[in-house]
Amino acid sequence: MKTIDSNRKISMVAGILYLLTFVSIPTLSLYIPIHDPNYILGSGPDTNVIIGNILEIIVALTCIGSAVALYPILKKQNEGAALGLVGARVLEAGTIFAGVMFLLTIVTLRQTGAGAEALVTSRTLVTMYDRIFLIGQSFMPAINDLLLGFLLYQSRLVPRGLSIIGIIGGPVLITGDILVLFDFIGQRDPSTALFSIPVALFEFSLGIYLTFKGFKPASIISGK
Repeated sequence: MKTIDSNRKISMVAGILYLLTFVSIPTLSLYIPIHDPNYILGSGPDTNVIIGNILEIIVALTCIGSAVALYPILKKQNEGAALGLVGARVLEAGTIFAGVMFLLTIVTLRQTGAGAEALVTSRTLVTMYDRIFLIGQSFMPAINDLLLGFLLYQSRLVPRGLSIIGIIGGPVLITGDILVLFDFIGQRDPSTALFSIPVALFEFSLGIYLTFKGFKPASIISGK
């Protein structure tokens, strides 16, 4: 009974952490001003960018937390893949922190009145943010969900239909990332977001399922 209660707590924590990864959605609008080529020459508060950075830091921490929370359960199914998921989530978090650093540097340039001489630097930092965002918050989540989908499908810890969404969503998002990298589509084009829908659906559905339902007890006990 204690083991089942412990596993229920693990699933709830992991589910809540997965749901918290969606707090960064507002950054899509919060970061619109910083993509203005002359942003550092403007005046006014940088509140939107700073709020966006805080939200991204929360996401980075939940990335690590969700993988660590799931590890004790997933390692019983496939320890190597479970460890790979933890490593991939840590890498994802690291790229998010790097992106936050780029944006905070732009804010510092603006607040210190760096002026026109820093325009090239600020534009470079925005480009670097966009590129690391593509890797850290698009490509890496696709890899993570592919791994997690595989682990959950293999173990039957959740309904297999839910696992399949992650297994399918990963390659779909990777395809979109490749199209962006080779300039077939723009990174901020409306159509680009369509490639992320399966992954977003998988993570949100998984968060809801783990929070309110938990793992299938028989699968935990049998390890299958």
